[in-house]
Amino acid sequence: MKRCQMLIGGEWVDAEARETFETENPYLGAAWAFVPRAKGADVDRAVEAAWKAFRSPSWAKISTTARGALLRRLADLIAVEADRLAEIETRDNGKLITEMRTQLRYIPQWFNYFGGLADKIEGRVIPIDKPGMINFTREEPLGVVAAITPWNSPLMLATWKLAPALAAGNTVVWKPSEFSSVSALEFGRLFEKAGFPPGVVNILTGFGSEIGERLVTHPHVAKVAFTGGDRTGQGVYELAARSIKPVTLELGGKSANIVFKDAAIDNAVKGVVSGIFAATGQTCIAGSRALIHRSIHNEFVDKLVALGETARMGDPLLDTTQVGPITTRPQYKKVLDYIEVAKSEGASCVLGGAKAARPECGEGWFVEPTVFTEVKPDMRIAQEEVFGPVLSVITFDDQDEAIEIANNTQYGLAAGVWTQSIGTAFAMAERLEAGTVWINTYRAVSYLSPFGGYKRSGIGRESGLTAIREYLQEKSVWIDTIGEVANPFVQR
Repeated sequence: MKRCQMLIGGEWVDAEARETFETENPYLGAAWAFVPRAKGADVDRAVEAAWKAFRSPSWAKISTTARGALLRRLADLIAVEADRLAEIETRDNGKLITEMRTQLRYIPQWFNYFGGLADKIEGRVIPIDKPGMINFTREEPLGVVAAITPWNSPLMLATWKLAPALAAGNTVVWKPSEFSSVSALEFGRLFEKAGFPPGVVNILTGFGSEIGERLVTHPHVAKVAFTGGDRTGQGVYELAARSIKPVTLELGGKSANIVFKDAAIDNAVKGVVSGIFAATGQTCIAGSRALIHRSIHNEFVDKLVALGETARMGDPLLDTTQVGPITTRPQYKKVLDYIEVAKSEGASCVLGGAKAARPECGEGWFVEPTVFTEVKPDMRIAQEEVFGPVLSVITFDDQDEAIEIANNTQYGLAAGVWTQSIGTAFAMAERLEAGTVWINTYRAVSYLSPFGGYKRSGIGRESGLTAIREYLQEKSVWIDTIGEVANPFVQR
């Protein structure tokens, strides 16, 4: 059993109460590491360390160019350690080693990109309408950022917060999910090696129910960046509102993958499979609703089921595995419960529909790739986020009906469109209520492109130029050049 410590103020420490909890390997269904169980006193330690670092000359007074160089140095270290970190992440959350390697090898680009932006944060001189006045703006960091991340892609989603927050000059208290803390703690060692001053990045492990409120409401936390379910996100938003803190929320989704009759069907089938069975459906952008034009429904479903049946399940550390386990025991039960709900509502299960009993799945928490047809848009399986390898197939007759079905959820994170018509592509991109729309592809992300949601899928954007503004505040500065103050009782 591996034993871990938290990173607070540049030191590796146990929880003050010396309590720990076990984290489980989803493939083996067994514990593999002990993680510190932080409580309120540990939150205070971490936030105070970040607050002290934010005001310390070793961070606050270094040049923006030097700050960017630290981020680029970190990127180089991540690139060297990518495969090792990917293996730790796979043991911790059960995601495929092939996907984790791809993510970890890509993560350095975020730190390189935002490292390059660090010394390009500029204010502006405003040609003001007041005679004898000069007005200019400054872009300044917020202070201590609380970054709260989920278990499905822990290091990638943390990077989306850490890179712009640090580039902007903030300090961070990072609280990873209790289900995937080990990779975060190993990742934290690289900040030390890169030369970040003590306390600039702190990593706090424990249960959200025990330390979440204390972290979000702490008076020295200036902003909260959260990725997770929309109900928890709503709670974070409400807590942050008590002290008028800005938030970035990247929440759930019920994304529609829409296939028109003129689509290249074989490509669309692959895109729909990628959208729901890749990552075992445990991704906020999962294309969990396949909207299929009625005229191609039967052909499409036949090909979809045929491809789904070939999915290789088993040990996520093997390069040949295509579908891994569900990451947590509670989520495993939730996915199986939703499958029963779908059956009870009258949906027809044409693939999977049960826990996996294949020998190669061992004692892990596996659910068979599952496809339901005859799904009505108002069924729970079509409205609620399952977060597992469960697909709802819904038919439509024309573009207007596809838009009505796709937009008729409380979510708006992403959507996919499969068509060979450029007119249809542009029309759908305009009309879909989603923060990301993919045309003839799915699940593409980049450090260059903003990512975020509409409606209950979130607030704010991550990645791209837009993201760094989420971690800055603008100050307006006025200078009188005349030197003579007029009537003090009249506003200038």
